[in-house]
Amino acid sequence: MGGSMGNRSGVPARRLVLVSTNYAPERAGIGPYAAQLAEHWAARDDLDVHVLAGMPHYPAWRTDPAYRGSWRVTEDRAGVRVHRRRHTVPARQSALRRALYEASILGHGLLAPPRTGGAPDIVVAQLPSLAGGVLAARMARAARAPFIPVVQDLMGAAAAQSGIRGGDRAAALAASVERRVLASATLVGVIHESFVERVTALGVPRSRVRTVPNWSHIAGPTRPRAETRARLGWAEDETVVLHSGNMGLKQGLEVLVETARLETTLRVVLMGDGNQRRQLAALAASLPNATLMPPAPEAEFPDVLAAADVLAVTQRASVLDMSVPSKLTSYFAAGRPVIASVAEGGGTAEELRRAGAALLVPPEDPRALADGVRALAADPAHATALGETGRAYATERLGSAAGLARLTALLDEALDEAPTRPTAARRNASGPRGARV
Repeated sequence: MGGSMGNRSGVPARRLVLVSTNYAPERAGIGPYAAQLAEHWAARDDLDVHVLAGMPHYPAWRTDPAYRGSWRVTEDRAGVRVHRRRHTVPARQSALRRALYEASILGHGLLAPPRTGGAPDIVVAQLPSLAGGVLAARMARAARAPFIPVVQDLMGAAAAQSGIRGGDRAAALAASVERRVLASATLVGVIHESFVERVTALGVPRSRVRTVPNWSHIAGPTRPRAETRARLGWAEDETVVLHSGNMGLKQGLEVLVETARLETTLRVVLMGDGNQRRQLAALAASLPNATLMPPAPEAEFPDVLAAADVLAVTQRASVLDMSVPSKLTSYFAAGRPVIASVAEGGGTAEELRRAGAALLVPPEDPRALADGVRALAADPAHATALGETGRAYATERLGSAAGLARLTALLDEALDEAPTRPTAARRNASGPRGARV
């Protein structure tokens, strides 16, 4: 890890704080991106990188056993100093439970800021965490440092379309908080062009928005498909439809269970965890061709994806947000065709059309989903072409080197635009600022 005492060039390192509720060892969602980004920046000789994170809990929405009972944890991971704070973890989603989740993150972050050795020179936040955004904005304002929120999703839009009780009121409150957080930003990163309009509608000038797409953070498969299928108990002559990732309300995974009910020749596999897992397991209990499995170990994950015949992404019909599921980068890297049961005008459909790797069908329509899978199974040449097109898209557009370079350019631009200030090391040398941000 870089240090504020200096580096090989003799220039004091600048202190960077990344606020991301989700972080490694989480293997799904935002966590892997936050970790790879922080580790990439920590490898630079001129940065001293700290992360303020929650306790690992996603996508199971249960605190990782290794962290249970801990209020505060400070650990070094791959050159990054990670400061974790305990928070509530709602097993079921509602507007009130989500509010308590965010409030506990905010409260503990304010009560016990990370000990970073001095004030930050730049602060970055991963949204949609409202609490994380507020904490990061406060840190940056107190230190008169540049602030960059990276928008992976917007909580206001997500709450409005979540279907959870009290979602409308939660959406209005979330949008108000997001407006304040984004207004204080030096620059705003968005992971997809479809977010630009939403962000500018919240008052951010277009000139301050930069598109910084996510990247494929997993390696390609390494084992023969037949070997992995045999290990998983998938017969060579059956068509396997696999969904990987969060099992939440937004995904509307009931459509896949109903697809299995309609087409008994298909094997439908739901791999992952989330607050709807128990309900989905009950729905699938009487279906021998619908199974739930836990998230695959990191080393096996690419092989499991590649062993499926079709990879599924689903969303409820009411979901027309501009977010793009993080699973898509992994799906593309696996080289398998994607079937998408999503709204025609959303960000997911737009990204899949751009990649040319998917068959799109109407959301919450099990018959359309079943017919689409059967069409892909009946035309293996077309299915193979879709998978290869997705893999090529991931290689050319979603490589980790390019993705990390875009975010690093965003970081450097914000630092270059910031008023000239002494670095953290020089400020510390000139007088006490206090150990806490």
